[in-house]
Amino acid sequence: MLQIGVYHTLKIDRETKVGLFLVNETDDVLLPNKYVPNDFTIGDDLTVFVYLDHEERPVATTLKPLITLNSFAVLKVNYINKFGAFLNWGMEKDLFVPFKEQARPMEKDKRYIVTMYLDKQTGRLAASSKINQFLDKEPLDVEVGQEVDLMVSHITEIGINVIINGKFRGLAYQNEVFETVSPGYKTKGYIKTIRPDGKIDVSFQKQGFEAIDDSSQQVLEALKQNNGVLRLNDNSHPEEIKSVLKMSKKTFKKAIGSLYKQKLIDINNEGIQLV
Repeated sequence: MLQIGVYHTLKIDRETKVGLFLVNETDDVLLPNKYVPNDFTIGDDLTVFVYLDHEERPVATTLKPLITLNSFAVLKVNYINKFGAFLNWGMEKDLFVPFKEQARPMEKDKRYIVTMYLDKQTGRLAASSKINQFLDKEPLDVEVGQEVDLMVSHITEIGINVIINGKFRGLAYQNEVFETVSPGYKTKGYIKTIRPDGKIDVSFQKQGFEAIDDSSQQVLEALKQNNGVLRLNDNSHPEEIKSVLKMSKKTFKKAIGSLYKQKLIDINNEGIQLV
């Protein structure tokens, strides 16, 4: 049977009254008429998403789900019944979250970050907001300085919890994040520290000399967009620098120091300006 919850590229095998049958080497699946493209040829390849319909049969669709198997997304609760919550994930059939898989009781019309998994007992797709149990505890394939994909999971007073490459937990400290984020926010980031216990600290900006190069370019672009002048210098308040350039004062000072040494800017009591 075709794996449900993921995309497949299948060959159009035959047309019937109810739709197209798509095949691979061993299986076939129905693409109902409402999803059949206007133009097709028997033998063409077609990329579809496969899941279970209302009668628990595998079916293909050209709709784009908001989440796929073993991935994470922020989804809205459509309704709740005595069995659990049902989420809108872009399909005709809502995605079920059993009560036992809710980190806290879900409420109608609210949004939660969840992962989608295959329930081994029922063979159905389901979701869980207890996401930590689905993340690897050992960061085996990341290293310090590596660029990674980040997704914000939740925010605390200490920092911003993220999912790294869809596999690991990570933390970015509040005072090192210079943009507005919320659960589900996706961005590129960098591995800052891997602790002996496997916990990972991340940064939304490059570290070390690479960061200076990027931030220097950012300062130059800001200068060009402001007629060659910025009312910022070493004495500017950190919040002012963060508001204008979305970087820390420490990074700003390194950036303008580098630009000054390259004789690209002048620094004075009023701010900085292009030479």
